[in-house]
Amino acid sequence: MNASTSTPIGALTGIKVLDLSRVLAGPWATQMLADLGADVIKVERPVAGDDTRHWGPPFLRDEAGNDTREASYFTACNRNKRSITVDMAHPEGRALLLRMAQEADVVVENFKTGGLKQYGLDYESLKALNPRLVYCSITGFGQDGPYAERAGYDLMVQAMCGLMSVTGHADGEPGGGPLRVGVAVIDVFTGLYASNAILAALNARHHSGQGQYIDMALLDVSMAVLANQASGFLATDKTPGRAGNIHPSLAPYQDFVTQDGNVMLAIGNDGQFARFCAAIGHQDWALDARFATNTARVHHRAELLERMQPVMLTRSTTAWIALLEDKAVPCGPINTIAEAFEDPQVKARGILKSLPRSAGDGIASIATVANPMRLSGTPVTYRSAPPALGQHTDEILREFGLGTDAIAQLHQQGVV
Repeated sequence: MNASTSTPIGALTGIKVLDLSRVLAGPWATQMLADLGADVIKVERPVAGDDTRHWGPPFLRDEAGNDTREASYFTACNRNKRSITVDMAHPEGRALLLRMAQEADVVVENFKTGGLKQYGLDYESLKALNPRLVYCSITGFGQDGPYAERAGYDLMVQAMCGLMSVTGHADGEPGGGPLRVGVAVIDVFTGLYASNAILAALNARHHSGQGQYIDMALLDVSMAVLANQASGFLATDKTPGRAGNIHPSLAPYQDFVTQDGNVMLAIGNDGQFARFCAAIGHQDWALDARFATNTARVHHRAELLERMQPVMLTRSTTAWIALLEDKAVPCGPINTIAEAFEDPQVKARGILKSLPRSAGDGIASIATVANPMRLSGTPVTYRSAPPALGQHTDEILREFGLGTDAIAQLHQQGVV
């Protein structure tokens, strides 16, 4: 599991990760580690690979512009990794994985609770071989409790945790009803929490010399990221509902219809509101006791919106942004994803990256979204595009001392 000697030095250079996870939450966590310089070996099933390789359309296109069989979903969370195919149900495959785990610093897996025990790849088995191992399990509901045996999926957990009950328009309004968030945010957040936990465990190992077990659950994470909605409920025992794009604790903090579309106003304090009022020639609103403070504006939201909505229709979206952006009043467009990638700030920050790929499958490069972590001394690196299935199998086996004949025999047996 040795990274190339030409690999740029990253914050996690020298850390070896055995990635037994698939789909999104686990791969998101290991991509974070890979971006920071860890050598991540992604273990996939022979022939089939990670489920998300087939979750299309959309699919990646070859150099001629034709669809391939590689779904773009996979590329969201698998850059900077090396792919090896191993059949863990085969004795030789298990032996290979045990050998890799002995040299690894981290193992990440998202099998059902207890699912790897039959292969000797559970934490207790691997801990006996490698006491310094940090082992992270990601499941829907955790390792204990009445739901521990259940499979968990982002959509189901969004519904269970209450997130969908506060997302969407209120009942009785056009389009009213609970909605899922447009991205699998619980999977993504779980990946982020998992990578944080792994980093904490690695740091603790510096002091103790011992690894540890990390139990991550989508449901736990979903409850945690309810954030102010959860704390509001706990403080008042009042269940929050859906309010569309209106913030329950701030006003005006929502979208407005303009002359030619929509604009988002995100006024978060009384100073911003006063500057907004001055800009539109309604300083009297900021002096009105009903609107002078945020709490008063929330209580009198209907009266405030009755005054604001006709005013917001008097300018275009672009004109509103031009009017307010130099007055420190948060205001912006509601972009499509295509428009977001064309945004001057997005371009200036280098958010879009194109990574070359040489896997012999006709895909010359893969576009990816930059990691948002900006470290001055050990920056994120973009060493390789998301790999083709099994692209690095022989390379990795050679690193473990296997010769050409031994590797050929493993292929012939269907082990790799």
